[in-house]
Amino acid sequence: MTALEERPAAPARTTWIDCDVHIAMPSPAALRENLPEEWRERHDRYGGNPFHASLYPRMALGAARTDAWPPDGSAPGSSLPFLREQLLDRWAIEYAVLGPIVRPDQAGMRNPGYAAALARATNDWVVREWLDPDPRLRSSIVVPVEDTEYAVAEIERVAGDPRFVQVYLQIKTSAPLGNRRYWPIYEAAAAHDLPVSIHFGGVGGHPSTAAGWASYYLEDHAGNAQTFQHQLVSLVCSGVLERLPDLRIVLIEGGVAWAPALVWRLDAAFERMHDEVPHLTRRPSEYVADHVWFTTQPVEEPPDPRSLARVFDDLPCLRDRVMYSSDYPHWDFDAPDQVLRTVPLDAALRAKIMTGNARELYRLPR
Repeated sequence: MTALEERPAAPARTTWIDCDVHIAMPSPAALRENLPEEWRERHDRYGGNPFHASLYPRMALGAARTDAWPPDGSAPGSSLPFLREQLLDRWAIEYAVLGPIVRPDQAGMRNPGYAAALARATNDWVVREWLDPDPRLRSSIVVPVEDTEYAVAEIERVAGDPRFVQVYLQIKTSAPLGNRRYWPIYEAAAAHDLPVSIHFGGVGGHPSTAAGWASYYLEDHAGNAQTFQHQLVSLVCSGVLERLPDLRIVLIEGGVAWAPALVWRLDAAFERMHDEVPHLTRRPSEYVADHVWFTTQPVEEPPDPRSLARVFDDLPCLRDRVMYSSDYPHWDFDAPDQVLRTVPLDAALRAKIMTGNARELYRLPR
């Protein structure tokens, strides 16, 4: 963890692309103001807390850094001038990919119309308050993932704006993401040449682990890596990656080091049971290599940093698939001059991770 106020400003000649920057509306009232009139009464009467992000208490209020609260007391990530000061300008961020904290799949997943209204309001707010004022910003398309028809409609509505560079889902969903119910979302994303990002969090209606409900935030926080693995296995085995050869998946805030072991296990099982999944024409490792990207934060930190460097040899595709992310403004923020600092990586690989891989994935101009 790197305290923002304790780190020196990065040299001006160094720039980075940050693939996970969170923004939030300054207050619950701001969310209401962005809703269509027809949904405001429903929101006033029945709407929940738009900042709800977990069933477990957080180690920091709003999961945010203590120094990330804007001077006016609004929510962390809600002030563009403050975000410029603390992140974009301080660290010479060339591009930042936004992930809005307001998540309609949590706030309204059981009411499809409400979830769709929240998604539309969020995306319009992002354009007006963030993308229009600062050309360094790109954003994710928030969609009501549990209602495919509404989700596809929102992708179609927003995808024409090139500043939206991916579709935004959460890792905890009502069904495994390989389920056919979600396929139209992937088809719409692929048709618009948009990656589908899957981010830490969500609710989904199921226990936080495959063994049941966790007792502690520590369990929930660390255990999310298992959820990423389950969802990746689902996406591979379902055949969605076979069916959509141009689909790109981005796993955000789920770790990286587990990928080689999971791929080895999948390939070994596939050799014995491939007749059960005849729709798969290649080994699981090949689908992962062609379709899946990862972000660094929170990257694993083994006692011997060389152990993490070996991950890139164990699964060579990771050299082209891992991208820097800070997770601003959350408590586990990673400054760009500190991430992987002690890991012995060659200069070319480090450049790919910090800028090159993201530039290629998101088609970002120089």
